Amino acid sequence: MKRILDFLFAALGLLISFPLWPVFSVLIWLEDRGPVFYFQERVGKGGKMFMGIKFRSMKPQAGSEVVVVQTQERDARVTKVGRLLRATAMDELPQLLNILKGDMSFVGPRALVPVEKEINGQEEKSIFEFPGFKERSSVRPGLTGIAQVLAPRDIDRLNKFKYDIWYVRNRSFLLDIYIITLSFLVTFIGRWESRDDKLSCLTKPIKDKINKELE
Repeated sequence: MKRILDFLFAALGLLISFPLWPVFSVLIWLEDRGPVFYFQERVGKGGKMFMGIKFRSMKPQAGSEVVVVQTQERDARVTKVGRLLRATAMDELPQLLNILKGDMSFVGPRALVPVEKEINGQEEKSIFEFPGFKERSSVRPGLTGIAQVLAPRDIDRLNKFKYDIWYVRNRSFLLDIYIITLSFLVTFIGRWESRDDKLSCLTKPIKDKINKELE
């Protein structure tokens, strides 16, 4: 049932958002004459790799990094158009194609790169080595998820994993609808890049519940 709904919602999302694609494509290209889309290997269900696709929000040379570095606040690599796209999550629209293909779901743990350098430290560690990776990867990664909506933007991967594992253990249709609703609200107010709580007044009860269960 989840897969059927993912397919239908992704198809509907592509249909509704398609008029925006030419607009974003032109704006991205005009800024630096670079490629419109950004392709990157991501880790999917069961640790299987797939090619994720997004609207490019960073300068072209950022894609040539040997080790991916986590994006930080006021990151110089992000373009002017990219800041708008990232704040509203419009750069994620092409991932609807990944959902259609079955690589991703609408809701689930974030699709991460295999190795990333965190901004709060110099550690370069494969996500395959993190505690809880096997359980976290037992479901498809999501376009949005509990960690993206509730956790601070710069939280380290280990703590993000805790949120994701809570989702895996408690996932349900109603929880997915709740996360999708919150995600639309965050998009509407343009707070996806906020380093603080995005919707603190609405999410505090569930955050308190998760933190209590994870103690």
